[in-house]
Amino acid sequence: MKFCSPSRLFFSCFILLTFFSCKRQTDTIDPYDYAPERLTELMPLETGKYITYRLDSLVFTNFQRNPEIHSYKVKHVIDALLTDNLGRPSYRVYKYMTSDTGTENWQAIGSYFITPLPEQVEVIDDNLRVIKLRVPVTEGSEWKGNSYLPTDPYESYGYNFSNDDDMKNWMFYYDTPESIFSYNGNDYTDVVSVEQQADSSNVPIQAPQSYAYKTRSVEKYSKNIGLVYREFTLWEYQPNPNGTNPYYTGFGTTMWMIDHN
Repeated sequence: MKFCSPSRLFFSCFILLTFFSCKRQTDTIDPYDYAPERLTELMPLETGKYITYRLDSLVFTNFQRNPEIHSYKVKHVIDALLTDNLGRPSYRVYKYMTSDTGTENWQAIGSYFITPLPEQVEVIDDNLRVIKLRVPVTEGSEWKGNSYLPTDPYESYGYNFSNDDDMKNWMFYYDTPESIFSYNGNDYTDVVSVEQQADSSNVPIQAPQSYAYKTRSVEKYSKNIGLVYREFTLWEYQPNPNGTNPYYTGFGTTMWMIDHN
């Protein structure tokens, strides 16, 4: 009877362990989730494509004391394949706005760039660059989506609050996929949610003498359609000494798809 030498026995065990280890990884990881095509399914990019949204905008009136919701319709139209400010092939998207009833003429309100890369999709809007999507598209997968943002990115827009102090370190992640997501009577199928931030204190405000804030950022994408829902809210409530002349600073937007081609 022949016996294996210790070195050969060790080598054989190593090969077996490696094989079974690799097999387990193959069984639990779907290569489809790592494919760049998965990103283009969630954000299809083609010249002429548009999505129309209903937009609710949170503003503060009466010397920043009273919160109000102003409603509109907005349309995002992919105009052309150009280059972004970093010289990369990118799609330019024009934005248009009309009244919530849609009875007024569409007015141009600006543009932004969508840059599809092999491992991620970036959006540059108002000179703010955000990694919106990233492979692998699997539940729990996370990344620092705001890593390109400067410190206090909204300070230059006149917002003096603490909501954006640590914004560049927000950890984006994919939440549990939803076969159907419903909002305001609209149903969307095959939805992937990107959770970005959810933090608040004293909201709704029950103690007017106390400081309050809300930070909420989430986006939902429907397969072969694109972005179907977004909430982006950053506001702070300052009670002031003795609760005299309290005020808010910040903004909020909630938009959801109502039409597309």
